[in-house]
Amino acid sequence: MTLPNPPIRVLIAEDQTLMRQGLRTILELNDGFVVVGEAEDGQQAIDRALALRPDVVLMDIQMPVLNGVAATAQLGQQLPATRVVILTTFDYDEYVFEGIKAGARGYMLKDIPAAELLATIRRVHAGESIIQPSIAARMIAEFGQRRAAPASHPDDALSEREREVLRLLAAGLNNKTIAAQLVLSEGTVKNYVSAILDKLHAANRTHATHIARKQGLID
Repeated sequence: MTLPNPPIRVLIAEDQTLMRQGLRTILELNDGFVVVGEAEDGQQAIDRALALRPDVVLMDIQMPVLNGVAATAQLGQQLPATRVVILTTFDYDEYVFEGIKAGARGYMLKDIPAAELLATIRRVHAGESIIQPSIAARMIAEFGQRRAAPASHPDDALSEREREVLRLLAAGLNNKTIAAQLVLSEGTVKNYVSAILDKLHAANRTHATHIARKQGLID
């Protein structure tokens, strides 16, 4: 007699309560899945994954305390057997690149049908790496179109304080946490972040981190 396969144990890391509850409902209404826990920010995701040892983590990107990319990277180091599927509203190329570099085994947009989400979790759990076709097409186009970044103007050089803020951004910290660590106001940190994005010609924080690493500004 063949025994049934054990259910796939899933941890949901998502800061929006409604979205988190919706994902739990989808999983619990389908055989073969069990939700072992939930997390509302990236640090919770790490802590609960270490305690619960899920097979798969559904990971949002934009979360407080620690973003999903940084949390994914830490999980890859501490729980290599746990596979991460990034589930996000963002299809911006740099988010995809950073997520994959961090060790995500799947990258899907939140508007995918439930059946496709379940199939992705099964395939990632089985050892595959899955990127939603529409996102993969964007990545291929981006690889074909990339140009060398324009040479930096001397006025674009980052100050030492901006570099400090940039290093903390790269670690996945939010403005409030950065402000506490550097003993600054949140408004001042926000101004530093805006200056960093402007000087690096970056579209957002993740893009700035990617550019800074390419230019050797941070490790």
